[in-house]
This record gives sequence, structure tokens and C-alpha cells, in this order.
Amino acid sequence: MKLILDIAWTHVVSRLRQTLVGMLGVAMGVGFSIMMAALMVGSQSDFIRQLVDSLPHITVKDERRDPSTQPVQSLYQAVAFSGLRTPVTRPGIKNPYAIVAALESQALGSVAPSVEARAVIRYAGRDTAANVTGIDPGREFHVSKLPTQIREGSLESLYSSSNAIILGDRLAATIGARVGNTITLVSGTGRSLSCTVVGLLHAGVTAIDETQAYTLIKTAQILANQTGLVNAIRIRVDRILEARTTAARVEAQTGYKTVSWQEANEDLLSAFEIRNVIMYTVVGAILLVASFGTFNIISTITHEKTRDIAILKSLGFTERMVQQIFLIEAIFIGLAGTVIGWVLGYSLSRALGSIEFKSPFVDSTSIPIDYDIAHYLIATAVALFASAIAGYLPAKKASRVHPVDIIRGAS
Repeated sequence: MKLILDIAWTHVVSRLRQTLVGMLGVAMGVGFSIMMAALMVGSQSDFIRQLVDSLPHITVKDERRDPSTQPVQSLYQAVAFSGLRTPVTRPGIKNPYAIVAALESQALGSVAPSVEARAVIRYAGRDTAANVTGIDPGREFHVSKLPTQIREGSLESLYSSSNAIILGDRLAATIGARVGNTITLVSGTGRSLSCTVVGLLHAGVTAIDETQAYTLIKTAQILANQTGLVNAIRIRVDRILEARTTAARVEAQTGYKTVSWQEANEDLLSAFEIRNVIMYTVVGAILLVASFGTFNIISTITHEKTRDIAILKSLGFTERMVQQIFLIEAIFIGLAGTVIGWVLGYSLSRALGSIEFKSPFVDSTSIPIDYDIAHYLIATAVALFASAIAGYLPAKKASRVHPVDIIRGAS
């Protein structure tokens, strides 16, 4: 084996210029693939983090996932009924604080009751629809990032005045309201409520900043004209990726529809999966193109070393040993190029991550980069595989050279 390694090393060193070109080709492919993966995964993770941090991981709603079965349908299975109406029931979750206590005892994470309502905000002759969420500021610290997203005022400001409200900064800009102004909320039932703006929030998600408002639970109950109403329970779990499983378990226990952040954003996550497929396809194409350089180099070496191959085979070298020589050369070029590509990819990622930019729509001041060892391992595996295939094809051809044909052709 040592002799095979010596011969392979001699071939690589004797054509140092071509070897360096092949290494640089692999290095460029590995480096740019690492940079591209770090950039795309980083931006995706940053977006998901902002989206997840802006909302509770799990929300228990005062509705059923499937409509309840009517008693008459249980008695007469073969008969179709139409025009059945469910009885009018009081909205909200039954015994919400008992459910909150039960969920807290299971150590799922942080739990907080809330009231969700739709309303129209009227100010300075402008009407704008908004989502009004009644919260308990003491519990809100544990279930969302709302306290850190407030740009003016604070969460405790909700206690500072009667019917206080915190608006999304874009929502406030739409109606022209500022901290200290008094606005009017009109519910779907026609209930009107004057509220004082005590804070502005910026979540970094347009859908939230343009439509969201927060009040105390009591204020939201007055707006909904339902004393003691709690129509949502917000949960922040310790293990984010297990939110869907936890939500299913909570739904089975409570009977109420429970939505995880994954379910609430299924369309977005599906788009990210397609995006990842495209990303890895492009990365694979880059490394495949880089492997053509290795193929060209090994093919040139085998063509120039035809007489040497004939001599080696006449000395007793088998076809497999000849294949190993050129395959080792290809793997060496791929491995050396991969190591250089690691450095290049990390350097490019650091350079991109250091770029600062200002945008009126995004809080971040730099490009999010994901430094994951998996990117390097995947790029390495693909690069070495492509190099091995690029070396195997000419090596297989070289191993089939018959010494007598070479000697006869030379004479």
C-alpha cells in the first residue's frame, strides 16, 4: 500500500500546476456552497425565530376542531338532516383558570390566559381593523417576547390609566396616533370603548405591527361585553420543536382546538422546505461542476502515464492496484480542496455576517448567518464523492490498459 501511495503522490506533485487548479476548483465549490447554505439557513432561522418569538408557541382556543355530533344523528345513522342549528352558548373557555392550573402542573412551560377580540379603531376620522388581545402583564413576560418589543412605554403602563392600550407601531402610524392620545375601540357587537395609548410595540413582523393591540384582560372583557371571558390560553413551551406534539396532547386533554406555531404557519414552513430543496440542489450542482476539474486532471495524468501503467502491470501490478493509484490521487485533490474550501467558506460567511445595513422595515443590522457544522460535513461528503467518481472513471479505463499493446505501439 505504501508503494501505491508513493506513486500517487509522485503523479500529483509532478503536475503541481494542474493539481493546484483542481484543488482550487474543489475549494471554490466547497467554499461557495458553505457560504450559500449558511446565508439561506441563517436568514430562514432568523425569520422563524422572529415569528416564533412574536407569538406564543401554542394557543388553546374556545372552539372545537370538529363540530359536536347532534343527538339525533346518533340515533338515526341512515338519515340525513339539514338546517340543524347548535344552541346559543356563551363564548369562552369553560373553567379557564382551572385549565391553566392543570397545564402548569404538567410543567409544559409557561401558561397565560388571554382574551382575543376583533375591533375597529377610530381616531382622527380614520377607521382601522385591529386584533385586540387582553393579557395579564405579569404572565406575559413568560409566554411571549412582548415586553422586549415595546419601543415606547412599557408593559406595566397598562396599569397606569383606565382602559390603557399598546398599539403596533405601524398600526399607530396608520391612524396617526401617538402615546398619550385617546382612541376609540368599537367591537363587533357595537360596544364602544375609549382607550388611552400608553405604548408602541415593534415585533418585526408586518402582520403583527400593522394589526395588533394589547390591553388588560379586564379591558378586553368590557370590549367584548362578556364579564369573566377568557377565550384563549397562551403557552410557551421549553422545547420549541416539540410544540406540535404538546399541542396535540393538550387538545386531547381539554377538548378545545389547540394550535401550535407549526400548524399556524404550515404554508410558510412548506415554502421553506421547497427552498431548502432548491438550495441543496444548487449546492450539489456547484460541487458537481467543480468535480469536472478533477476528472480532467486525472484523465490527463492517465493519458500521459500510459507507458508507466504498462510497465507497472508488466511488473505484476493488478488492475485493482492501478485503479487505487489514480483513485487516491483524485481523493487527495478533493480532500485538499475541501480543506481549503472550509477556510474559504468560513471566511466568506464571516465577511457577509459583518456587513451592516439599515432598513426601515427590519430591526436586524446585519445579515443573519448560520454557522452549522452540518454545512461543512455535507459539502465535504459531496465533494469527496464527486472527486471519487471523477477519479474512478479514468482510473478504470487506465487499469484496462494491456502492456503488450503499449509496447507494440511504442515499437
